[in-house]
Amino acid sequence: MCGITGILNVDRADAPAEGALRKMLAMIRHRGPDEFGIYLDRAVGLGSARLSIIDLGGGQQPISNEDGTLWIVFNGEIFNYVELRPELEALGHCFATNSDTEVLLHLYEEYGPKCLERLNGQFAFAVWDTRKQNLFLARDRLGVRPLYYTHKRGRLIFASEIKALLATGLVPAELDPAVLDQVFTYWSPLSPKTMFRDVFELPPGHYLQAEDGSVRVASYWEPVFPTERPDQSVVSPKSVEEYAEELGALLIDAVKVRLRADVPVGAYLSGGLDSSIIAALIRNHTRNHLDTFSIAFDDMNFDESAWQLQMARFLGTDHQTVRATHADIGCVFPEVVWHTEAPVMRTSPAPMFLLSKLVRDAGYKVVLTGEGADEFLGGYDIFKEAKVRRFWATQPESKWRPLLFQRLYPDIGGLTKSNAAMLAAFFRDNLTDVDAPDYSHAVRWRNGRRNGRFFSEAVREEVAHANGNGNGFEHQIPPHFASWSPSARAQYLEIKIFLSHYLLSSQGDRMAMAHSIEGRFPFLDCRVVEFCNRLPDRLKLRGLTEKFLLKKLGEKWLPLKIAQRTKRPYRAPIQRSFFNSVSQDYVAELLSPESLRASGLFKPDAVGQLVKRAQQDLRMGESDEMALVGIISTQLLHHQFVKEFRSGGSLSNLDRVKICWQDNAQTGPVKRKPGAESGTAEASLCESNIPII
Repeated sequence: MCGITGILNVDRADAPAEGALRKMLAMIRHRGPDEFGIYLDRAVGLGSARLSIIDLGGGQQPISNEDGTLWIVFNGEIFNYVELRPELEALGHCFATNSDTEVLLHLYEEYGPKCLERLNGQFAFAVWDTRKQNLFLARDRLGVRPLYYTHKRGRLIFASEIKALLATGLVPAELDPAVLDQVFTYWSPLSPKTMFRDVFELPPGHYLQAEDGSVRVASYWEPVFPTERPDQSVVSPKSVEEYAEELGALLIDAVKVRLRADVPVGAYLSGGLDSSIIAALIRNHTRNHLDTFSIAFDDMNFDESAWQLQMARFLGTDHQTVRATHADIGCVFPEVVWHTEAPVMRTSPAPMFLLSKLVRDAGYKVVLTGEGADEFLGGYDIFKEAKVRRFWATQPESKWRPLLFQRLYPDIGGLTKSNAAMLAAFFRDNLTDVDAPDYSHAVRWRNGRRNGRFFSEAVREEVAHANGNGNGFEHQIPPHFASWSPSARAQYLEIKIFLSHYLLSSQGDRMAMAHSIEGRFPFLDCRVVEFCNRLPDRLKLRGLTEKFLLKKLGEKWLPLKIAQRTKRPYRAPIQRSFFNSVSQDYVAELLSPESLRASGLFKPDAVGQLVKRAQQDLRMGESDEMALVGIISTQLLHHQFVKEFRSGGSLSNLDRVKICWQDNAQTGPVKRKPGAESGTAEASLCESNIPII
C-alpha cells in the first residue's frame, strides 16, 4: 500500500518542480513511510510513498517498462498478479522485479485502459507514457483506494489525499457549502465533488486520461443487477445449497489471494457474522498464523467484546483488543478529521483509528476485514425498512402493518404506545411514493437534511442555488435503474453513496492508513461482488432475516450463536465523547460564537442551544447527535485546512528516496542521487528500477 502524487503541466510552460513533489510526499508519509520515489521529465512529475508489502527489496517505485517509455506509481494491491504475470511473459514482456506494480504496468502496456477489466484488486495508479505524452489515472471498481485531482491554470495535480494537493501551494483551500449540505444529507460528498472547491475525486470504477491539453474522465465499471421479473422471488435456477456452495468457494479463494504478502497478515474481529467468517476462513483454509484485533467500548451500549472473545476462543487466535473510552474518542477526533478530509456524521471512525494503531504497534501492516457483506448481501436495517414500508404502502391505512417496525427496533425507548406511534409517523412520510428512485433512503436522507437548520444564512443561500442546479443524488442514477427490483435499487444507492464515499473512505482507508495499515476486503472481491449482484433477492433478505445466504455458510463455519445473531450496526458514542469528565478544550473553542462567526458556516445561536443540551447531559435524539458531530468535524476541517493549514515540510536526506529523471530528448531513464535538486546532478543513463541509496 502506498500514496501517490503527481503534477502534469498540461500547457508545458514549466517543468514540474522536484521540491513540490517532495512536499506532497511528506504530507502523505503515513501512507508509505518505508521508502519514496520520484520521476521527473519536462512535462510530468510522479511521486510514490511506499508501504512495502510485496517484493520488499525490489518493488520500490517509480517503476518503468524495459525501455523507459512507460512509468508507473501505484497505490494498492493487484491480488491476481501471480496469474497475470505468466500470461504477460508469454507475450514477450520482461520483468525486473517480483512486484504486482510491474505486472500492472506491463498489463497496461499490453491492453491500455482495457487492462482494468482484468484486475482483481484495490488500487489507484498513474501511468505516464513518454512517447504519447499521455497521463493515465485509474481507480478500483468500488473506490477502496482514494485518488483526488485538480485541473486549473494549465496544471493537472493529483494525489492520494487532498492535503498533498494543498501542500504544493498551487491549490487554495476553500470549503464548498453546497457539498457541506450533501455531507449532512448523505453522510458524504457526492462524487466527483469533495469538500474543497475545485478539488475532485476520481470516482470509483473510473479512469482519467490527460493528453494534448485535454482531460477526459470515463467509467469502466459500475454495479449492475438483473432486470426484475414478476416471478423472480419464487423461481430460482439453483437450490439454496448450490448458491451457498458457490459463494463459499468464491469467499475461500478471495481470502487466499488476499493473504499474498511478504509480511504477516492479521484480521479484524468485530464479533459479528462478516468478520467472523473471514477469520474462520483464514484459520481453516490456510496455514497462516492468525492474530485478530478488536474494539471494545467502556460504554456497554456499544460494546461487543463478549462476542469477540467467544469467536477468538473458538478459532484459537492470538487476540488483542483496544478499549475505547468516551474521552479516547474525543481526544483523537481532531486527528480523525485531519485524515478524513471531510466532515463526518458519526464518531465511528475514531475507534477504527485507535484500532489501526493497535495493529501497527503489534508489528502488522495488513489486516483482512468483513466490509462489504452488508451492502452486497442485504445486511443493513435500511433494506428492511424499505421492505416494510413497501408492504405497508399497499394498505396505508392499516393499523397492523406499521407494527412491524417494532420488530426492527424493539429497544427504542421501551417502545411505549407513544414511542411506537412516533416510530410509525417517522416512516409514514411519503409512504406511497414507491416509484421514487430514492424511496429506500428518503426517510433517512430527509432526517439528515433537517440539520441544515444549523447552517448560516450565507450557506443556506448557496445551498439553495446549488440545489436548483442539481446538487442531489439524481446524477448518481443510471438509465437502467428503474428496471431493477426495489431491493436492488436500495443496494445500488447504498453501494454508490455510502460504501465508497463513507465506509471505505472516512471509516476505512483513512483510519487504517493513518497508522500505515492496509485493509483488505474479501467480500469486495470483484468475483464475489458480481456473484452477489446476480443473486435472487430472497437469498439476501428473506422476510426480515438479513444476509440469509451468508448465514447458511455461517452455520457451517461458526458457532451457531454467532452465525444466527441479528446484525448489530457498528456505532460509537457521540454526545459523551465530546462532553465528559475529561475536558476537550478544542470543542469549546470551535463551538464558541466567535469561532462559528469566523468560519461563517453555522448559526451561533442555534449551535449554542444544541451545545447547551449536550452540556446538561440531556438525552439527544439521533438527528441532534449527528448535527453535533457534523458541526464539530466541519469546524475542525475549517480550522485545520483553511484557517491554519500546515505543510508537512519535505522529504529529507535521511529518507530512502529513489529519483529518476528523463530528458525527453534522450532514449532511456536517468537516475541520480537522493536529495539533489533538479539540474545539479550529473545525468547518466541507467538501468531502471534500481533504488539509489
